[in-house]
Amino acid sequence: QVQLVESGGGLVQAGGSLRLSCAASGLTFSSYVMAWFRQAPGKEREFVASIRWNPTIAYYANSVKGRFTISRDNAENTVYLQAHSLKPEDTAVYYCALSRRPAASTMTSAYDSWGQGTQVAVSS
Repeated sequence: QVQLVESGGGLVQAGGSLRLSCAASGLTFSSYVMAWFRQAPGKEREFVASIRWNPTIAYYANSVKGRFTISRDNAENTVYLQAHSLKPEDTAVYYCALSRRPAASTMTSAYDSWGQGTQVAVSS
């Protein structure tokens, strides 16, 4: 059974940084596309970033491009989201997701497994 567990969220001031982690178990990690989504109160879940392996290709939402970096460590079965220059509008619950499809997608429907989420709050 696939399990995704996020960690690393918290409260940070605007302009600060956080690194989120997502540990995966129950699968051969390197075979799948991994992604981060986020959901703010009263809003729909939105795509943040994704990464596929072999070749390694990352995609970002325009709202985080240049500030966030997604990476993965296949040996540790972990995907990371490094967030810099955080803004109050980045406040949301951040979710890790896994897709068995060969191509990365920005659609929530393309992802088969989800973590429980980790809260990120950015104060102004």
